[in-house]
Amino acid sequence: MALTKQQKEKSIIDLKDKVSKQKVMLLVAIAGLKVKDIFKLRNELKKVDANLKVVKKTLVEKALKENKISFDKKEFKQEIAFVFGFQDEISPAKAAYQFSKENEKLKILGGFLEGEFKSDQEMISLAQLPSRPELLAKLVGSLSAPMSNLVYGLNYNIKGLITILSKIKT
Repeated sequence: MALTKQQKEKSIIDLKDKVSKQKVMLLVAIAGLKVKDIFKLRNELKKVDANLKVVKKTLVEKALKENKISFDKKEFKQEIAFVFGFQDEISPAKAAYQFSKENEKLKILGGFLEGEFKSDQEMISLAQLPSRPELLAKLVGSLSAPMSNLVYGLNYNIKGLITILSKIKT
């Protein structure tokens, strides 16, 4: 069913709003996905404060042009959807990537990060990065390791001294 001019204008306004607030925008191919799979993907994305929007490429092109982001709809022949990430850059890509591993019909085609188009491989490698809590845990471990080793070394010397003194005493 064709959209009316008012519906198209409303959709463009909604897209401009989402594009202005997003931190990352993924393009995913959804051809062949069942409706229940799309709902499942939407639920997974809601958990990470992301949004899936299926919209005509012409409307997206107009909305992105007004936000000074170049998008050529001719590059994408298949039916696509847009994943808008509002919280951080990695979580939406990670959620879409995990879903694409479970469902082969969903394919990551690329995305926009900091206003630049990134290829599908760049977005997949972004999705494969460890999460923020994992990276923070590794950082804490790296920072605490030298201090722990110093404490262990100082305690070892004291234990050695006590052992020698106890042997001398007996």
